[in-house]
Amino acid sequence: MDTVTGAVTHDPPPATAGRPGRPLIVTEDTELLDDLLRLCAAAGATPEVRHSLPRGRGGWESAPLVLVGDDAARRVRGAARRHGVVLVGRDQDDSGVWRRAVEIGADHVLVLPDGEQWLVDRIADVAEGVGRPALTVGVIGGRGGAGASTLACALAVTSAREGPRTLLVDADPLGGGLDVLLGGETAQGLRWPAFAASRGRVGGGALEEPLPELHALRVLSWDRGDRVAVPPQAVRAVLAAARRRGGTVVVDLPRRVDDGVAEVLAQLDVGLLVVPAELRAVAAAGQVASAVGMVLKDLRVAVRGPYAPGLDDREVARLLGLPLVGEVPVEPALLRPDGGRTPPGASARGPLARFCKEFWERASAEVGSG
Repeated sequence: MDTVTGAVTHDPPPATAGRPGRPLIVTEDTELLDDLLRLCAAAGATPEVRHSLPRGRGGWESAPLVLVGDDAARRVRGAARRHGVVLVGRDQDDSGVWRRAVEIGADHVLVLPDGEQWLVDRIADVAEGVGRPALTVGVIGGRGGAGASTLACALAVTSAREGPRTLLVDADPLGGGLDVLLGGETAQGLRWPAFAASRGRVGGGALEEPLPELHALRVLSWDRGDRVAVPPQAVRAVLAAARRRGGTVVVDLPRRVDDGVAEVLAQLDVGLLVVPAELRAVAAAGQVASAVGMVLKDLRVAVRGPYAPGLDDREVARLLGLPLVGEVPVEPALLRPDGGRTPPGASARGPLARFCKEFWERASAEVGSG
C-alpha cells in the first residue's frame, strides 16, 4: 500500500484494464466530495456518489475505481476486498489513516491536495478504459536521405490496413511533414503547434480525434508555418496519450537526439535504424546508434541497397553491432514519375508492404510473449 503525495507513474489495476467505467465515490464530507467531483471533471469522468457502501455487491465490486473518503472508512469496513480502492483524506498528520486503509483493503492512501495530479491520472485511466499500451516503433535514419520517413509511413499504412488502430507521429520538425509524404498536406486537422503548450496528462481522445485522417490512420505532423518549439514535457505528454489508446504508434525520428527526442525514445518498444549499405553511411549510423542507444535498449538495423562491394545486410548489422531486421526493399511504384502521390506501402502486394507486414507479425508476437 502506498501513500500518494504527488504525481506518480503507475499501471492501472487489473480491474480497470481494457474497459471504461464510472469511478465510485463514497463520502459524506461535502468539502471532500466537492474536491473529488472537481478532479473527476478534470479527468473527463462522471462518478457515482454514495454516502455509504452501495446496497448489493454489484456497485462496489464492478466500479473500476473506488474513492473512499476517510470519513466513510468505518462504513465500508465489511466490503469485499478488491483492487482499485483509494482512501482519500486531508490530514497529513493523522497516523490512524494507515490502520483504516488496512481495514478496508485500500491499495493507496491519498492526501489532498498533494496527490491531486496522481488522482486525476488514475481517474482518467478509468474514463479511457486503459488496457495494453500501443506497440510503439521509432524509425531513424543512419544518415540523411536514408529513407527513414518512407519506411515509417509504410509501416503505418500497413498497420492500418491490417486492422489495428494506428497513429503516425512526425517527430522531425525539419523533415518537411509526413502528411506531405502521404499526400495529405491540405487535410483538415491539428498539427504539432496545437500541442506545444501541453502539460501533465493529455487525453487520448482529445489528442487523436482532431488529427488528420489519411489512409485509415491518424497523423500528427508539422504545418508549413513558422517553426514552433515543442517543449520536451509536451512531447512526453502527447506520446504517452498516443500509446494509451492501444494499437500501434509509429514515430519518424530525426537523427539529432535532443531532449524532446529523448522523451520519445524512452517510450519506444523498438527502434529501427535505416542504413544504406555503403561505408560512409555505416560510419554515420554508428554515431547515431551510439546516441540513441543511451536511451533506447532495443535498437535494430534495417538495411537499404544497393550494396557497396564487400557489404551485405548481415555485414552492416555486424559492423554496427545491432540485430538485423532485414533488407528494406525498393517499392517500384514510388520510382515512377507520378509515384510522389502514392503513399509508401499503399500496395498490399508490393515488396515494401510485405516487408512491413512481416515486421509487424514478428514484433506483435514478441510483445505478446513478453
